[in-house]
Parts: sequence; structure tokens; C-alpha cells
Amino acid sequence: MISYLGQVMNGFLDRQVQCPYCGEAIVLFVDPANNGSHYVEDCSVCCRPINIFIMGEFEGSEYHVERIDLRAEND
Repeated sequence: MISYLGQVMNGFLDRQVQCPYCGEAIVLFVDPANNGSHYVEDCSVCCRPINIFIMGEFEGSEYHVERIDLRAEND
């Protein structure tokens, strides 16, 4: 589940997602400059590492997140 919280902080877009380990809602800050990127971020609730893949596109000067895939470390 991905939800848009509607905030932009220093060029980053926020997205609320569900941790694949504990199931809790966490907020990711997406950098549009890293479109198509993969990185690992620890869950702010259970502290386990999450593999994050982000895909989106620019429409004019606005960036739209199309998909965020979250995977547990061993998936």
C-alpha cells in the first residue's frame, strides 16, 4: 500500500508504505533525482532492512511516483 501524504521537503516527496516485516505504516522520502533507483533503508519501527525500488516519471517539472516495491532482505 502506498499513500501520498502531500508534503514536499527539500525536493523530496513523502510516501506512506507498509513495512514487509512488521506491517506497520512508515514514511519514505523519495528523491525524484533517483528515479529507477534501488536502495536499502531500515524500517523506523522494527529496524529491519528493506530493499526499496522506486519508479516514476516527470510530467513537466512535476515528478509522479508510479511504483514503489518493498522487499525483505532475503526476498
